Amino acid sequence: MKNSIRLSSKDMISAYLLFFVIHSAQVGVGIQGFQRIIYQDAKHDAWISVLLAGLATHIVAFCMIKTLEVYGSNDLYGIQQDIFGIWIGNFLNAIYVVYCFIAFFSVLRNYIEVIQAWIFPNLGTWFLSATLLLIIIYAFTGGLRVLVGVSFFSVILALWIFPMLIFPMKFSSSEALFPIFETNISSILKGAQSMTFTIIGFEILNVIYPFIKEKKKVNKYVHLGLLATTFIYLSVMMVSITYYSEGKLLKTIWATLTLFSFISFPFMERFEFVAVCFWMLIILPNLCLYLWAAYRGTIRLVKISGTKFVWIFSLLIFIGTLIVQTRTQINSINTHFGQIAFYIVFIYPIFLFMITMLKKKFTSRKGQKDEKV
Repeated sequence: MKNSIRLSSKDMISAYLLFFVIHSAQVGVGIQGFQRIIYQDAKHDAWISVLLAGLATHIVAFCMIKTLEVYGSNDLYGIQQDIFGIWIGNFLNAIYVVYCFIAFFSVLRNYIEVIQAWIFPNLGTWFLSATLLLIIIYAFTGGLRVLVGVSFFSVILALWIFPMLIFPMKFSSSEALFPIFETNISSILKGAQSMTFTIIGFEILNVIYPFIKEKKKVNKYVHLGLLATTFIYLSVMMVSITYYSEGKLLKTIWATLTLFSFISFPFMERFEFVAVCFWMLIILPNLCLYLWAAYRGTIRLVKISGTKFVWIFSLLIFIGTLIVQTRTQINSINTHFGQIAFYIVFIYPIFLFMITMLKKKFTSRKGQKDEKV
């Protein structure tokens, strides 16, 4: 196929690391307060919406993998150039780069807001933005292996946070989950769609696939990563529904962090402070992978070094964080980005899969005719 990526073995990573990449890319700032948004649509059946959203990720990931398998050593950017031609393909590539840019910005700006709201209300946005961007730039310059390492340690080091959900379960009532399916199907589906901003990230597979050594094992580890993510989101949602009253959950912006607020130990009184600070390790893979994906797309469009790209990218993000300041602006970006991401992450890969299969079938038939002639 055209535009194939040629890689040496030292540039590639083992397939099992995809579990950590996919899982860490999905779990980020969204988990801190996704419950209210889903509950607005699906009420106490919101946990069903989470299940449906998780099922959708498996279906879309299946389509992504099948599309990538046709090309083998190519990523989404090369596939689009091959299917749609240079001009349309590059236009679609530019859209995907912009998507990665906005995704990066949304994650970063939301996390800065959480830090300012929970721990340091008087700390300047510019300082937090610059500090986080410098960390990300340092990680990016290490290459893909370093970014995958960040994803691995992000998952391992964050394992202790989620068992903390056991504490609020002591004050939960399972009766809040019943009756099941009291909400109509359209509302449950709308709730599943509202999960988009929270559950995206697995689309990084479209870019990282050529860098995987054992491609036959990709399917297994990708779906395991998606399953782990769905389990965590489902657990958090069910605990939240059973812990909060309906009115309380609809008014709580960061429901997950609020669950941690009453946890205390003899040596630690404000556990949520630790959770917010530690969350930086959870969002780092999100940011690093989106930056890397944007770079992979940019070099398909223009000739630019990694160093130059990361500084230009970071400068634009830094300016953006200074412009977007209010809660209303951040909410608006999250909402609009979630709507756009739904089509880019969940609808487009299925369309691309069908186009790829049709082209493959047409090419094979044409090849058979040429052989007969």
